[in-house]
Amino acid sequence: MIRVAHHPTLDIAAFETDFGAALDSAPTPALVQGFLRGDAVAPLGTDESVRRAVRDLLRHGGYKPTGRGKPASEYLLGALADGAFPSINAAVDACNAVSLHSGLPISVVDLDRARPPFSISIPEPGSVYVFNASGQTIDVGGLVCLFDADGPCANAVKDAQRTKTNGSTRRTLSVVWGTSALPGRTAAAVRWYRQLLEACGAVTIDVALERGVNTTDRANATGAP
Repeated sequence: MIRVAHHPTLDIAAFETDFGAALDSAPTPALVQGFLRGDAVAPLGTDESVRRAVRDLLRHGGYKPTGRGKPASEYLLGALADGAFPSINAAVDACNAVSLHSGLPISVVDLDRARPPFSISIPEPGSVYVFNASGQTIDVGGLVCLFDADGPCANAVKDAQRTKTNGSTRRTLSVVWGTSALPGRTAAAVRWYRQLLEACGAVTIDVALERGVNTTDRANATGAP
């Protein structure tokens, strides 16, 4: 269960994935790797209208999705153009393939490194977390985020280092940050995403969403009782 605070345009989707073994023993299939190439023909395609809609989604709450704070899906397009798109692991590669072609940002959280309960809401101004192994931080105030029991841990820009996947990851939670301004795109992205993960030999599991939760205080915002 993920409790989702009211948001005027957020079209969120989430599911769990069980890889059955650690990711370092589950190489990414050629099918998935093929979608990480610039010449790949994918079920979904992105364009400027998708980019604008995603940025508009993230502006609600006061966040400015520009420069280094732009959506992760835009970073993927830039990396592809630069020819710098390395394979990481099956969980991240499948996520990147779908995000790249759908234009929707996607978060992947290691379920054994995160602590339930989970919720989705907008953090308070000045909220920060570390997003890479070098210790760099991102200010997530005003940016809709996934929270676990320890605070915000993922969003459409940069996920927290403390809950990222690694070679020992076996179970993940994926969150697709879609927008109602793009009807049907979130559902289409999720269908394809789950197909790619199943091609990796993984099992995907539905996650229930409790929508429209009132998160007027910090306890509610973090999903605590």
